[in-house]
Amino acid sequence: MDARVVYVHGSGNKVRSELLRSRWDHALFGRDAGETSLMAYWAPVRYEAPLPDDGEEEGLPPSVRDEPPEEFVARTLGEAWFESGGTGPEGPWTGEPGDPLGGWLRDMTYLADTMAESAADRRAVLRALVRHSFKDAYAYFFGGARDAVRDVVTAELERAGEAPLIVVGHSLGSVAAYEVLAETGRETELFVTLGSPLAVAEVQGHLAARAAVPPGVRAWLNASDPRDLVALDHTLRPEFAPADRVTDVLVTNDSADHHGVAAYLGDARVGGACREVLERLG
Repeated sequence: MDARVVYVHGSGNKVRSELLRSRWDHALFGRDAGETSLMAYWAPVRYEAPLPDDGEEEGLPPSVRDEPPEEFVARTLGEAWFESGGTGPEGPWTGEPGDPLGGWLRDMTYLADTMAESAADRRAVLRALVRHSFKDAYAYFFGGARDAVRDVVTAELERAGEAPLIVVGHSLGSVAAYEVLAETGRETELFVTLGSPLAVAEVQGHLAARAAVPPGVRAWLNASDPRDLVALDHTLRPEFAPADRVTDVLVTNDSADHHGVAAYLGDARVGGACREVLERLG
């Protein structure tokens, strides 16, 4: 039986599902893979309508783009709390540094501002990434989105049937894919995580499964750019046993925010690993 590829996209709104799947195919394989690939399209859980086909979305207003980092952190945390119905793991948000995921948000923000230096346009791009990533992650863990997102992932794995499987998760999508694979034990030839926050301590603290290679995963490739704000910590191997199934690689992602999925999919090590499985099992 031919192998199948299941993609799980990351944070932020996306273009329509079929276009997104085709773009991932072209970035990974240089062509549309047709029925070989499936997209776990969970954006509607968080966003009412897809982005236009050109992918353009409104930028951050200057008030958010230019405010001091501590004010940006407080604003983003408060917005995430409000959008999630005023909930958190231990009650209302207090605005204190110990709040859930707050350390991750703060670290991303200060690194973004350091990377941007004095370039306002670059700071806007990086802060937009921080804002989307944190707010979607907060909604996933504390705002009731987790089950709906995981249901989308589970449905696409079921659509793949009994075929040998490659699962590719980007950003928050890698977290949802990890949790589903850990819970279901679905046999997976290769699990690929791109720009994943799974190594971040605050994120690990809220996972539904303990930090370990999901039982059905035969090999795990984790790729990140050292400048990727979302990944922040780039090594999974020390914490996800058995270590011999996990390979961490640092790659160059020259997208505007160093987190773009097309640049990750286009890396030779990512593409080579996926093609090897497809050719071996195809």
